[in-house]
Amino acid sequence: MMRTMETDRVMLDSVDRDVLQALHINARASFACIGEVIGVSDRTVARRYARLRDSKVINLVGVVDSSRLGGAEWVVRMQCTPGSAVPVAEALARRDDTRWVALLSGGTEISASLRAWSAAERDDLILQRLHRTAPVVSVTAHSVLHVFSDARHGFEEAGSLTDEQISALRPAYTDAGAARLVDTDRSLLAALAVDGRAPYPVLAAATGWSESTVARRVHALRAAGLLRFDLDVNAAALGHHAEVRVWASVPPTHLAETGAAVADHREAAFCAATTGPTNLLISAVCRDSRDLYRYLTECLGGLPQIHQIQTAPVIRVVKRAGRRP
Repeated sequence: MMRTMETDRVMLDSVDRDVLQALHINARASFACIGEVIGVSDRTVARRYARLRDSKVINLVGVVDSSRLGGAEWVVRMQCTPGSAVPVAEALARRDDTRWVALLSGGTEISASLRAWSAAERDDLILQRLHRTAPVVSVTAHSVLHVFSDARHGFEEAGSLTDEQISALRPAYTDAGAARLVDTDRSLLAALAVDGRAPYPVLAAATGWSESTVARRVHALRAAGLLRFDLDVNAAALGHHAEVRVWASVPPTHLAETGAAVADHREAAFCAATTGPTNLLISAVCRDSRDLYRYLTECLGGLPQIHQIQTAPVIRVVKRAGRRP
């Protein structure tokens, strides 16, 4: 990994890209396993991972399948009075049930993703707390109905792993995965939301369980599809500085095909069907404003079923994936 002086941009080499691809496939694979598969030592993998993490290029966190939570996943948009958006965004970022809190447009609008454990906790935030916050002028909430893409990002540049290497990295589950989320999982999931690669002794200390119990529970939740891992890569660190939220309107009969088409765009970091006056939410990452113009006019503009879009540039990301320590 190299950082250029004039742009402060991180340049990933082939080993960095292979390590990232391996972590996308199996976030908790041991460094020894990753090293054996990509052909370097475990110490090399550990050094590359630590360097990327400590320089805030990557952040690997555990994520609960929102469809299994009573509160599900929502995206909220808030308009604030001038000069008040930053403290409101910071307050949202401190909450354990929020992620991807961002200041948009002229700095008076906030966008945030909410994953509440229960409907009651969701309603407390959306229906009560936000509306009682004096600087908040308006709130709209969109339920996430289907996620088309939230995996690898095109700006990372793909690694070079073969199908055989990918197969060797994929986690193997020996059971059918009949687990379900229970309230006692909260401390485990909170610890993984801070560090998805937290060692079992750290997770044991956070939960009060034995290391073997923690290992079995992580395995069971992953096998059941309740727990996955998000390798968040900082686009700005890789030289991509134009990020935008796009709300698009698509006829319902064409929503699935249009969402799938957007998910194939290398610029689309996130794409989901939502409720609300618009029904397709896109988070796009481009190199600069010229690249963003190309994406909006050629890529999105080339999809015939997108009839209307609203765009809001991201001014600052206040909170990314995961939970603040």
